Amino acid sequence: MRDKTHIGQVEKWAKFVRDNPDSWKKEHTEFINSQIIKSWNFYNRLLATPNGMAKIEKLRKLKG
Repeated sequence: MRDKTHIGQVEKWAKFVRDNPDSWKKEHTEFINSQIIKSWNFYNRLLATPNGMAKIEKLRKLKG
C-alpha cells in the first residue's frame, strides 16, 4: 500500500479537478508532455555515451 503522502497528493489532485473543470486538462497535458520530453532527453543523452544502445537495451529488459 502506498503511504499517506501519496493518498494526500491524489486527494489534492481530485479537489483541483473538481474545482477547475475547465483548466485541469491543459495542466495535466502539459505535465504529461513534459514527462515524455524528459524521457526522450534522457535516452538521447544515454545514446551519446559509450555503449549507449546496450545500456538502453538493458534498461528495457529490467522493465519486463
